[in-house]
Amino acid sequence: MASVKTKFRPSTATGKEGTIYYQIIQNRVIRQLKTDYRIFTHEWEAEKELVSTGTGNRYDFLQSVQERINWDIKRLQSIINKLENNHIKYTADDIISTFHKSANEQSLFNFMQGTIVRLKQMGKTRTAENYSYALKSFMQFRQGKDIPLPEVDADLMQLYEAYLQGKGAVRNTSSFYMRIFRAVYNRALEKGLTEQRNPFRHVYTGVDKTVKRAIPLAAIKRMKNLDLSLQPGLEFTRDMFLFSFYTRGMGFVDMAYLKKKDLQNGTLSYRRRKTGQQLIIKWEKQMQEIINKHPADNGSTYLLPILRYPYHNIHKHYRNILSSINRNLKEVAKLAGITIPLSMYCARHSWASAAKGKHIPLSVISEGMGHDSESTTQIYLASLDNTLVDNANAQILKSL
Repeated sequence: MASVKTKFRPSTATGKEGTIYYQIIQNRVIRQLKTDYRIFTHEWEAEKELVSTGTGNRYDFLQSVQERINWDIKRLQSIINKLENNHIKYTADDIISTFHKSANEQSLFNFMQGTIVRLKQMGKTRTAENYSYALKSFMQFRQGKDIPLPEVDADLMQLYEAYLQGKGAVRNTSSFYMRIFRAVYNRALEKGLTEQRNPFRHVYTGVDKTVKRAIPLAAIKRMKNLDLSLQPGLEFTRDMFLFSFYTRGMGFVDMAYLKKKDLQNGTLSYRRRKTGQQLIIKWEKQMQEIINKHPADNGSTYLLPILRYPYHNIHKHYRNILSSINRNLKEVAKLAGITIPLSMYCARHSWASAAKGKHIPLSVISEGMGHDSESTTQIYLASLDNTLVDNANAQILKSL
C-alpha cells in the first residue's frame, strides 16, 4: 500500500516562510504533492510531522494550516484505500491526479474546510468554530461520504433536517446549521462552482422565539447572601454571575476578555464581541468588590481571572471555563432556592426584568436583552444618553 508523509521545505532566503508538501511513495517510487501552505522553520516539528502552533499571535493561523493538512491527509488516504479496494495496479502519479481531480470538482466537505480555514485566517474564530460544528454534524449524517456541490439538493437537506430532529435537535439548532450551509452554498454559487438548485426551500431556516429566563431581584439577593467561602469554585461562579448582572448583563465572553485598561476614570468601556457595539458603564462599588475579591493574576492584562496564563488554545480554554461556570451555576441555584436552569445568560435577562420592575423606560433598557431584532436594538441604543442607563443601573444595584 502507498504511504504519505508530510514534509517541510525551508526557504532559501533568510527569514522567509518555507513550504509544506506531501511525499507519496508507491512501489519505491517517490512523488511530491505541493501545497500553498507556508510557515516558518521554527513552526515545524519534523519528527512529528506537525505544525507547532505555539501560543503567539499566529496560533489561529497555524492551527488552521494543521487542520487543512489533516484534511488533505484524510483525502489522500481515502483515495489510496479506494484504489487498493479496486485491486488494480496504480502509481503515485495516479494518487496525485485523483487528488487534484477531486479538488477541482469541489466537494461540499472540501469547500467547507477551505471556508473554515479562511474564516480563521480573517480572525473570525467563533464563526469558524460554528462552521466546524456544522460540518462535523453533516459528515456524521453522511457517514463520512463526501458529496459534489452540484449534487446538494432539496431532498438531501430535508433528509439532513430529519436526521437532526431524530438526534433530538430543537428547531433553532437545526435552523442554525441550515443557515450555515446556506451561507456556504451561496458562496459556492458566487464562485460559479455549482448551479442554483434551491436546496433549502423545504427546510426551516428561521428563528423561533425562545423563552427568556430571568430571575427576580429577590433571587439575586439570595444568591448574593450565600456563604460560599468553603466552596471557592461555587463562590467564583456566583460572583461572575453577579458581575454580569451588575454590568447590565454583560456577556461572559466580554467579561473574559475585559482588559485592565478598559477601566479608567470611574468608567468601564468595552466593545461587544458579538456586535462590535461600544458600551460605557459607570463603575459601581459592587463591581469593585468583586475585582478586589478575585484579582487577576500578576502580570495579566485581563481585568478578571477567567482566562489564566499560559493561554495555550485560548478559545478552547474559554469554552471549558464557560462550561464549568454554567455547570456550577446549577449548584448555586439549588442553594439559593432557584428552580429554573441557571446559566450566565440569565444574568442578562434578569437585569432587563429588574429594570422593567423599576419602571425604567423601555428606551433605556432596550439593548439586546430579548428583543426580536438585535439590529433594531443597536439603532435604539445609539441615540441614548448613557447617563440614563447608568442611573437605571444604580437604581437596580441599590435594591440588592
